[in-house]
Amino acid sequence: MTNLRAMRPEDWPAVEAIYAEGIATGHATFEAEPPDWERFNAGRLQDHRLVAVVGDEVVGWAAVSAVSTRPAYAGVVEHSMYISRAARGQGIGHALLAALIFSTERADIWTLQSSVFPENTASLALHAAHGFRQAGHRERIARMTYGPQAGQWRDTVSLERRSATAGL
Repeated sequence: MTNLRAMRPEDWPAVEAIYAEGIATGHATFEAEPPDWERFNAGRLQDHRLVAVVGDEVVGWAAVSAVSTRPAYAGVVEHSMYISRAARGQGIGHALLAALIFSTERADIWTLQSSVFPENTASLALHAAHGFRQAGHRERIARMTYGPQAGQWRDTVSLERRSATAGL
């Protein structure tokens, strides 16, 4: 059984390892390695960090970052979500994303956004199932710095979900 709860500092080693697994796929992020805890902690909103736990093991995480410090954008965040390789395909992503939507809407956050590589079809399908729409396609937006695609320009798909309840 999967339990969802708030992320705690002591979850960082598992969160970092799951992040590194996602990075290793080459289809999760432009980051070449996970940040350290201090940078991760400083860049994510405290009230919207979740982990999925099976037994005693953290198997996934989700978190949001503010897109701007300007008050007009107070209800707009960018989210990240990663599931461990061993736990993929078990509905954990659906549970985490649903909980993240619930958490952010309760805090009057009206827009969740994310950028996904077009090759990451599982993530695109997951987001579509939770009401995200494609807001754009950014061609050759950045160049990979690591892995088998190092030096190659990559596209991203911009996704967003506008709440039907928050920010009204």
